[in-house]
Amino acid sequence: MSSSKSFQIPFIDAVLQVFADLYEITKPKVVAMLVITAIVGMVLSQDTLPNLWLMAMASLGIGLLSAAAAALNHIVDQKIDSQMARTYNRPLAKGRINNSQAIFFSLLLAVSGFVLLYFEVNPLTAWLTLASLFGYAVVYTLVLKRLTPQNIVIGGLAGAAPPLLGWTAVTGNLDPHALLLVMLVFAWTPPHFWALAIHRRDDYAKAGIPMLPVTHGIDYTKMM
Repeated sequence: MSSSKSFQIPFIDAVLQVFADLYEITKPKVVAMLVITAIVGMVLSQDTLPNLWLMAMASLGIGLLSAAAAALNHIVDQKIDSQMARTYNRPLAKGRINNSQAIFFSLLLAVSGFVLLYFEVNPLTAWLTLASLFGYAVVYTLVLKRLTPQNIVIGGLAGAAPPLLGWTAVTGNLDPHALLLVMLVFAWTPPHFWALAIHRRDDYAKAGIPMLPVTHGIDYTKMM
């Protein structure tokens, strides 16, 4: 009996650790911020408070697809992450979970989020959210981040999309006011990331990422 218990406890601990690591690669704090900005778009889209069930389903769907994008970012960037002080202890960089687990998990999140948005919210929001996932996980992370110091300027559009997604979730339509909200977040994004890049300049240089402070220097970046 005691030997059975001694076997079960390490097994349970290992399973819980895997779940904790999978949760970590979703970047929950970032996803929470994205969902909050989406809710802002929902509330501003009409004069009265939107249907609470619709808001809940839209928030959950947007959150699931955002979490999938974050997980894909961890998968693509694991080699880079292992070279940087800020990210070296991430689950994939440390090998605590493997690519197969992370890929399956991210696909499960993405499919669940897309289906939920498509059938419980509206197809426009589902497709726009999926496009944002592609923009962040593929266009920014896989291509722009490694290609140009203007990576965050171009790729920041994906991260600025949540207010638009929230707006379309309620109205089912694109609107100039929603695009204005996107532009407000978009204008904030590069200075935010450049400040981080200045602080982590040596890390980015070591990993071979052409962030603006690496390619053009700190003084130039501060003027931007």
